[in-house]
Amino acid sequence: MQVIGKKIAVLATGGTIAGRASGPQDNIGYTAAQVGVQDLLAGIPGIGAWSVVAEQVAQIDSKDMTFAVWRELALRCAHWLSQPDVAGVVITHGTDTLEETAYFLQAVLAPAKPVVLTCAMRPATALAPDGPQNVLDALAVAAADGARGVVAVCAATIHGAHDVAKQHTYRLDAFTSGDAGPIGYVEEGRLRLLRDWPAADRAAALALGKLPAKDPWPRVEIVMNHAGAGGAIVQALVSQGVDGLVVAGTGNGSLHRDLQEALTQAQDAGVKVVRSTRCPQGPVLARSDDKLPIATGLSPVKARIALMLELLLR
Repeated sequence: MQVIGKKIAVLATGGTIAGRASGPQDNIGYTAAQVGVQDLLAGIPGIGAWSVVAEQVAQIDSKDMTFAVWRELALRCAHWLSQPDVAGVVITHGTDTLEETAYFLQAVLAPAKPVVLTCAMRPATALAPDGPQNVLDALAVAAADGARGVVAVCAATIHGAHDVAKQHTYRLDAFTSGDAGPIGYVEEGRLRLLRDWPAADRAAALALGKLPAKDPWPRVEIVMNHAGAGGAIVQALVSQGVDGLVVAGTGNGSLHRDLQEALTQAQDAGVKVVRSTRCPQGPVLARSDDKLPIATGLSPVKARIALMLELLLR
């Protein structure tokens, strides 16, 4: 078998793709993060055609993702991306917080080489697991000429870190890029691109040195607007010393008057407040009479990451 020349670093973090269930027909009653990266890769037909170096960075269910794992993952990505013979990095990850990890890595790395997150909606023990094909597709993206930035590959679709979001609880094509649309598709190992890759920015790597190793990260919480929303949660968070708040507003970031009053008071007290929307598509558009700044084109969970990094780096 001829080995593909470009070396790819595969960094494993656990997730459903490394999960085990009691039987092959159980796709939901599994335990995530049970299969190590070496066994995971060894079980993929055709993986021997790739020049791969594998590393187990973490072994967790992604719902339990931590800042410490994010920091370590970013540092390991930076290490492998700096190797001249490494074309790119593939990260195996759980689906629950994949979009957050992707956005975080793009924010702190903005790499000139590709970093490709991939995943599975079915465990490794499933009768028809989706993980193996997703990994092979991710390797194809990581090795592609001209590829750059942090992307996610699931169900043969390439999503940019800024736009990717989990849209479904169960389907194999669980992710969307919203109204921005995907970057492209992987078809029989070949890429069909629809738009450009995420931007590369070497200056973004300077943020890595400011990521706390042990000290707490800035505390940023998300609150949501809804019928009858009030300010009690905001007031409680402010009393606990929260550093920032992201509000998932309705529609174009609209807020119940009581919630807006509490958020405005929090902002006046020195808490950084950012307004997003709970709508799955479309950005919040600023108005001349806005009292609270908007999260430009970001979902609430990604706006939270952006605000944490802003507070870290100021």
